[in-house]
Amino acid sequence: MTALTQLYPQPLWQWFEQICAIPHPSKHEHALSQHIQQWAKAQGLAVVEDKVGNLIIRKPATAGMENCKIVVLQAHIDMVPQKNADKVHNFETDPIEAYVDGDWVKARGTTLGSDNGIGMSSALAVLGSKDIKHGPLEVLLTIDEEAGMTGAFGLEAGYLDAEILINTDSEQEGEIYMGCAGGVDAQISVPMSWQAPEQSNASFSLTMSGLKGGHSGVNIHLGRGNANKLLARFLFKYSDELALELVSFSGGSLRNAIPREANVQLMLPAENVEALKQAIESFQALVREELAVADPAMLLTLAAIDAPTKVMDEEAQNTLIDLLHASPNGVIRMSDEVEGVTETSLNIGVISTEDESVEILCLIRSLIDSGREEVTGMLTALSNLSGASIDLSGAYPGWKPDTSSPVMAIVRDTYNDIYKKDPSVMVIHAGLECGLFKEPYPHMDMVSIGPTIRYPHSPDEMVNITTVGQYWELLLAVLERIPAKEA
Repeated sequence: MTALTQLYPQPLWQWFEQICAIPHPSKHEHALSQHIQQWAKAQGLAVVEDKVGNLIIRKPATAGMENCKIVVLQAHIDMVPQKNADKVHNFETDPIEAYVDGDWVKARGTTLGSDNGIGMSSALAVLGSKDIKHGPLEVLLTIDEEAGMTGAFGLEAGYLDAEILINTDSEQEGEIYMGCAGGVDAQISVPMSWQAPEQSNASFSLTMSGLKGGHSGVNIHLGRGNANKLLARFLFKYSDELALELVSFSGGSLRNAIPREANVQLMLPAENVEALKQAIESFQALVREELAVADPAMLLTLAAIDAPTKVMDEEAQNTLIDLLHASPNGVIRMSDEVEGVTETSLNIGVISTEDESVEILCLIRSLIDSGREEVTGMLTALSNLSGASIDLSGAYPGWKPDTSSPVMAIVRDTYNDIYKKDPSVMVIHAGLECGLFKEPYPHMDMVSIGPTIRYPHSPDEMVNITTVGQYWELLLAVLERIPAKEA
């Protein structure tokens, strides 16, 4: 990865190379956190680890800027662990294999972790600098953002002194974010009962792959295929006709990533095998035609397996298939107030088959509370009709836009001065931590910026090198323009 350290700005990329070398998927950030703490203490910086594991690092102002308002630069330590099916990689032990491809940095077969590794690198590079002008600084690095926002939920009042927070978790250069969606997890448990196979004497594994996936907030409006929903659609269309008996259904790996792959194990009468193969070919052609622009490479693969000893009973199987097929997914409503931004969405993220149930994990996002409540109501109603149970958890608030934000105005004007054009002031459908920070720090002025990152939460994730430089220049210029504290 030596090529990374030659990129501009070098201090940022040097940190990103270190971050890639230390495994840090959600809930396994300890090694990277310890590395950062040891480095900060060696630099003579004050470091605090709070009760849940967030890091707060403080750096005094440079000469002449001691009276500026205190700014906190914020990023999350963890990354989303996603890999291609043919990639051998353990996210808890193996480094990310980052490489330069033209004007992009990518990873070999896995997520890159530029979300939010680039933002974290920028904050650490500012801490380590000797020549960047800034007022008093705090850096807040939160844990477990991608898997539950544990760090943001656990942040308490009294740890931060800053009046201004700059979140570094946005993913489009030229856009300033002043609001984001809230969300809630929904876990549906479909009761499962089993029986011995009836007339089936052929056993197969049917796998759907080849889809692009992506971030369930940032990419949800692109119309990409959801492997869980598409495979349920196939089963709804053909299970009765072919006398399919399901052994298991699994798909996706994270509630906040659009599922790229799904699998069912099944049995059927031997005389129906050829019809199954024809159905697969027909369905694959149909979906590829429907998704010719958004997601054209879906692949269905059939492989023989050993005969299982049990299958789902007919009623439980039909209930599961009907529930999955009927469930809404993707964009539910676009915003009337912010053009081009998704207001409310649902991602059918993870499906797993257990001994007594099939578990379906979803993530609901909305810019407005009523939108979130409407989708939770839809899922609750479907669960009630299906005899399933639903558990709602991990709800987090949205970040309400403040068009009069002073720091947003500073960032906007600074961007215009540097690049001679106006940035877009936006609301993002993804869940940033700012809404949760507003609870212990209600008067903190917040804004979010970042470089251009494509396809986060998928192995196609990449970050644009030129925009990292632009983001860096904007960040440093903003830090230099922070006003003095009010008397």
